[in-house]
Amino acid sequence: MYIHCRNNMVIEMKIKIQKWGNSLAVRIPKSFASEVQLADKDDIELSIEKSNLVIKPLKKDKYKFDELVSKINESNIHYEVDFGKSEGKEIL
Repeated sequence: MYIHCRNNMVIEMKIKIQKWGNSLAVRIPKSFASEVQLADKDDIELSIEKSNLVIKPLKKDKYKFDELVSKINESNIHYEVDFGKSEGKEIL
């Protein structure tokens, strides 16, 4: 059972720690996960700050095609490699 309180954009909840194998686990309620846009299999950062356990979602890099292409230069470009004559159904 948990209590969900929302006061001036501070959200607090009391939950129980559960054993998971040799470790301890914290179940993150859906409302909290939604608030910070956290989904199954997302990466997080776990740290201890001033004796507090802190869980932070890692920012997802958003790539833009034009931005990536603009970074191609002579030192990182991959040139065409000739593997010889086509032997199968490579060319349709």
